Amino acid sequence: MSDQFSCKNCQESLCGRKYIQVEDRPHCISCYERLYANTCQECKELIGHNAKELSYEDRYYHAHCFRCFHCERSLADQPFTSQGDALVCSDCYGSRFSSKCSACDQTVTPGSRMLEYDGSTWHEDCFACHGCGKAIGTEAFIPDKNNYYCVPCYEGRVAPQCSHCKQALTKGGVTYKDEVWHKECFLCTGCSAPLAGQPFTSQGESPYCIRCFSSLYAKKCAGCNTAITGQ
Repeated sequence: MSDQFSCKNCQESLCGRKYIQVEDRPHCISCYERLYANTCQECKELIGHNAKELSYEDRYYHAHCFRCFHCERSLADQPFTSQGDALVCSDCYGSRFSSKCSACDQTVTPGSRMLEYDGSTWHEDCFACHGCGKAIGTEAFIPDKNNYYCVPCYEGRVAPQCSHCKQALTKGGVTYKDEVWHKECFLCTGCSAPLAGQPFTSQGESPYCIRCFSSLYAKKCAGCNTAITGQ
């Protein structure tokens, strides 16, 4: 029986020899390494059966080859990232590749929580409202003159106020005689019809739709007796 115990690839006897099982099939060391051993990404040599092997993203390394491309420190127990095929420790990545936080000017390290906007980068805790100083994080914000505001601060401190309802005007709106209105608040003084997007005129400081202005203020043509509105 012992004479039948042989390598399933080369058929050489394994009696008294070291072997490795692959799917319950014994292989001599030479056949195992030739058929199944991985190639080290760094040194391009086979990773022998008795060598310590490390892997990252379907790439394999000898333990002593798993090191930073720049400073050559071992990455076996260190945080790291990659640049192409090169492994880089977090210190080298931070000094060579990482962005600087626009608020604190410190490195934004790989894997840390950060926010990017308009070409700049912040630590998530450093991206704070210019009004109240609280971190905005993932909440909605509004930029204004190179500053950033949470919505409550922008509406309470920065946004123009509607001349009609006195509430913050955060987008769109109507400007008339250096004052602003929400579109739905810009109404005819006579009949309260919406004027946004409609032809209108004014009497003094007050806007009127054409119909109200015609009936209230417009002079009548001596020839046809029709209101003269200028429209």
